[in-house]
Amino acid sequence: MIDRRSAILGTLAAGIGASAAQGQTAAPAVHPGAAVPGLPEPNETIDLWPAGAPGAPAKALVETVDERSKDSALTDRAVYGISRPRMVVFRPAIPNGSAVLAMPGGGYRWVVIDKEGYEIARWLSARGYTVFVLFYRLPGEGWAAGPDVALSDAQRAMRLIRHRARDYGIVPERVAAMGFSAGGHVCGDLATRFATATYGQVDAADRLAARPDVAASIYGVQSMSGPLAHPGSRELLFGANVTPELERAHSPALNVGKATPPCFLVHAEDDPTVPVENSLQMRAALKAAGVPVETHLFTSGGHGFGLRRAMGKPAEAWPELFAKWAQTQGLG
Repeated sequence: MIDRRSAILGTLAAGIGASAAQGQTAAPAVHPGAAVPGLPEPNETIDLWPAGAPGAPAKALVETVDERSKDSALTDRAVYGISRPRMVVFRPAIPNGSAVLAMPGGGYRWVVIDKEGYEIARWLSARGYTVFVLFYRLPGEGWAAGPDVALSDAQRAMRLIRHRARDYGIVPERVAAMGFSAGGHVCGDLATRFATATYGQVDAADRLAARPDVAASIYGVQSMSGPLAHPGSRELLFGANVTPELERAHSPALNVGKATPPCFLVHAEDDPTVPVENSLQMRAALKAAGVPVETHLFTSGGHGFGLRRAMGKPAEAWPELFAKWAQTQGLG
């Protein structure tokens, strides 16, 4: 691991808790002295690929964590160079039988694990959900699957959650996907292309469905065509050689079908990074296909508000709105 602002132990750290017992890749550790009181770090992980992730780049990646926070009361870690994609598990004290696969954003440059992963995972697990935060591979880092690499990890993650449902007290038909920003693009890709074969079968888990039962896209990228596409995400997803066919294949709003699960969309009208029209286009496609959709647009909030940056604003209500909506869909 590379030290970034004194924050990374990652896979060099001794596995702790359940992860160590199971021989899984540990979650990144908080630098000693930087732990936040009342916010325990997760200690259980599930590696997605038992024999290693397929199609590894020729040059080995070094998993790196950049601690970007200047506030000692908050961590804000961004992870890149992920060669061992995995899920970090947040178990509730009393499971409600439902699960959420959470996919943080980061513009496909990195995966922002605290602001758009661990925080919502703690919130949901306090309400009975078993939450799996996905450390997905980044398409700009040389993987053979190219723009499908994060989708491969999301498909595999959904199948593993269902395969291990009994271990976690989960009903296999009550698994949601939730993504933020570029993670919202992974979520949209999963919701619309869940049946696309992006990797070869590994084990019995791959005989299970990858379709989420509901999907929640929070200020998500839903178009990879101009002018709606987020330029940074688009460049890292495709590189220089992009065709109209690739753009369409990875624009979830253009791939909605009747099998797309019910969706929950959240966006701020003043988002300067991912235009709100991404969610509006997705909503229109869902309505046209007859897929149930709940949409919440907030006047202000900007981009990347997650939980912490929504506090004190109307957008602060979005997690409660999701929980209420999820109940109407049979979750929670």
